Amino acid sequence: MTISVTILAAGQGSRMRSALPKVLHPLANRPMLTWVINAAEQINPDVVVVVYGHGGEQVKEQLAGHNISWVLQSEQLGTGHAVQQAIPQIINSQQVLVLYGDTPLISPITLQQLITTTSEDGVGIITAKFSDPTGLGRIIRDNNNKVSAIVEEKDATIAQKKINEINTGIMLLPVKKLTQWLSQLENDNAQSEFYLTDIIKMAVSDGVSITTVTPKANAEVAGVNTRQQLIELERSYCLTQAAQLLAEGVTIRDPARFDLRGELHAAQDVTIDINVIIEGKVTLGKNVKIGPNVILKEVTIGDNTEIFANSMLEESTVGENCLIGPFARLRPGTKLANDVKVGNFVETKKAIVADGSKIPHLSYIGDAVVGKNVNIGAGVITANYDGVNKHQTTIEDNVFIGCDTQLIAPVTIGKSAYIGCGSSINKDAPANKLTLARSRQKTIEGWEPPKKGA
Repeated sequence: MTISVTILAAGQGSRMRSALPKVLHPLANRPMLTWVINAAEQINPDVVVVVYGHGGEQVKEQLAGHNISWVLQSEQLGTGHAVQQAIPQIINSQQVLVLYGDTPLISPITLQQLITTTSEDGVGIITAKFSDPTGLGRIIRDNNNKVSAIVEEKDATIAQKKINEINTGIMLLPVKKLTQWLSQLENDNAQSEFYLTDIIKMAVSDGVSITTVTPKANAEVAGVNTRQQLIELERSYCLTQAAQLLAEGVTIRDPARFDLRGELHAAQDVTIDINVIIEGKVTLGKNVKIGPNVILKEVTIGDNTEIFANSMLEESTVGENCLIGPFARLRPGTKLANDVKVGNFVETKKAIVADGSKIPHLSYIGDAVVGKNVNIGAGVITANYDGVNKHQTTIEDNVFIGCDTQLIAPVTIGKSAYIGCGSSINKDAPANKLTLARSRQKTIEGWEPPKKGA
């Protein structure tokens, strides 16, 4: 059985009050449409067709990495009209799965269940029961509890509005029948649109079997029309992910204050404090502790490492038994080995630091290779930029760098060297020696402080 997917993504989303097309508004740092496409791709369809309209070029540009057939709906005349535009792209499939670009959390598991339970020449619908179905189309069933129609709220009677089983819009349809039904659609309704839902009456009339499936959670089928709905849906997603992590042995101090905006792989006995933000792919080893207000973006952290409060780690690798922060910033390209300490108000960038080295506080280490068991004092910087190019600093094993030192790259500090406090080093420092580079201290006799008005 061949299946195609058509994703309706042409709406303007006027209630978002934004220049950004609605389907590009991010949920957990990914455009809503990306979520839907990813779900569709997991059922291995013959083709994924996206029907686009408002902000079309912007939408196509954002989704350039996916194998998609694009169809323009230049006039938004309803869901039935939108699917009609996709027919030339799906005509060779036996079934078409209709999805929506503003329903980001639809699960591939639910979609597969719909496909499995719907006969090849039948119609499948995902429905859900909402305690407050206001604004949603209602599922009408006959005396035998079979679906007989779908009624949009604006066209529903008072009795029909009391029905709490709603149409999610997600349908699996036989393509040959669909082409026939679409040609019979009329727009004699409150919105003067061609409703895709009107084909259900036609299917009933033609004796086509109709199957319904309900999702595990209503968040899967929740559509987004406003920023408030988007934020609520993201919070629902984060709470679900937190519950899954808790079940896998991760301690999350407060799931309501946990933000997963990427992909988290956490080993046993990881602890995550409040207000932690995860972005991109993050991997945490065993017994890792993440303090409050920490941001982790595209990082790998080894076993038994602790990240203290208010630190930010981005595109970095941290080894085992390390101590980071508080208020530390690891910028892209940082690679820390085992037993490394990066303390408060330390910033690193493209820094490779070997086992046992310490940068306890108030330093900047950029474009540097730091050996084993190095101690870098407070206020040390690697002056790596000459205004045009970046240069590397090399600090070999067992070096001691005194406080308030500038290492002016390119420069190498030899093994077991000592650099005296307050030095500005712009030449290589030899191994096993003390190097100083600072002016002689003197006191000016007869000096008087300036006076106001003088």
